[in-house]
Amino acid sequence: MAIAPGGLSGEWKESLEELETVVQPHGRLNPATFVTRGKVDEIKSKAALAQADLIIFDHDLSPGQLRNMEQATHRKVLDRSEIILDIFASRARTREARIQVELAQLEYMLPRLTRLWEHLSRTGGGIGTRGPGETQLEVDRRRLRSKIALLRRKLADIQKERNVQRRRRRHMFRAALVGYTNAGKSTLFNVLTRADVFTEDRLFATLDATTRQLILPERRLVLLSDTVGFIRNLPHHLIASFRATLEEVTEADLLVHVVDATSTYVMQQISAVHQVLDELGCLSKPRLLVFNKIDAMAPDDVRLLGLRASHPGSIALSSRTRENLGALIDRLGDAKTEHARRTGTGPVAEDGAR
Repeated sequence: MAIAPGGLSGEWKESLEELETVVQPHGRLNPATFVTRGKVDEIKSKAALAQADLIIFDHDLSPGQLRNMEQATHRKVLDRSEIILDIFASRARTREARIQVELAQLEYMLPRLTRLWEHLSRTGGGIGTRGPGETQLEVDRRRLRSKIALLRRKLADIQKERNVQRRRRRHMFRAALVGYTNAGKSTLFNVLTRADVFTEDRLFATLDATTRQLILPERRLVLLSDTVGFIRNLPHHLIASFRATLEEVTEADLLVHVVDATSTYVMQQISAVHQVLDELGCLSKPRLLVFNKIDAMAPDDVRLLGLRASHPGSIALSSRTRENLGALIDRLGDAKTEHARRTGTGPVAEDGAR
C-alpha cells in the first residue's frame, strides 16, 4: 500500500494499491525534502490515517531528500528511479539485460549507501572519531565500485560483439521500433518479422534489442529492431547503462515511433519519447509515426481523428488484427528507396531475401 505524492499516473498501479495522492505545486520546492514543509506534514498525516506501508515520489530525490523524508514520516520512501529499477529487475531475462539492470541499480545505490549505515556511524564524539558503521561503509563503497567496474567491462565486451555484427550488415537498411513502454512495439515486431519476441500487457516487457529480417515486396530486405520501451523522465544513469542496447536506435536509418493511440496520456508519451531520442542524439533521424491499437477504438473516434489530423503522414494500424499493416510495409519500402537515393548506395545484393 502506498501514498504517492504526485500520483502514480497509471504507470505503477500494477503492483501497488494507491491509498492517497498529494500534489506539490511547481515553483515551491524545498531542497531538503523536495516538497514544502506543509506538504511533508500532509504526507505524514495521510500516510498515518491510511496506514500506508510505503511513500512513493513520482520524481527523483537526492539521497539527502530520501533520508529526510523517511525521518519525517517514519516510513520507507522510494523515488521514481528506484521504482523503475525494481520493475526492470523483475523483467530482465537475458544475460545482457540482467547486467545492464544490475549496473544501473549499483550506480543508483552508491551515493545512497550512507543512508543504509547511518544508524551505526559516528557513535563517538570528538575529532577523528569514527563509528563501526563508517568503516563498513567504506568497505561497501569499495566493493560497489569494483562490481560496477566489472559490469562495465562485461558490457563493453557485449558492445564489441554487437559492433562486429553491425559491421557485417552496415550496407543494409536498418529500421528500429521505438516508443513508450507498452505501446505494442514487440507485438508489431512479431507480426512483421514472424519472430517470437516475448510480449505482455505490462511495463517494460522488453528490455533487450532484437533484430530480425523483414522481407518487403519485390524481395527487398529491411533489418528491423525491437527496442526497450521509453518512459517519461527516464533516469540518465539508466540510459547510460542501456547504452549498448540503445545503440540499435542510434545506428538505425529510420525510427518507427509506435504510439498507443488508446492511452490517456498519448501526447505526453510522444513528448517523452522525443526527449529520450534527443538525449541519444537521434531526434534528427528520419521518423515515421505509427498509432497502434486502433482495434480498440471506433473508426470515428474523435481522439483518433484528432491524432491523425495533427500528425499528417502518420499511420494508424492494429498489430493485433493487422489492420492497415500494408500501409506500414509500403512506407518502409519507400523509406528504403529514399535512403538509397539520398546516400547514393543504390541497390545492394541482399542474400537474406533470397
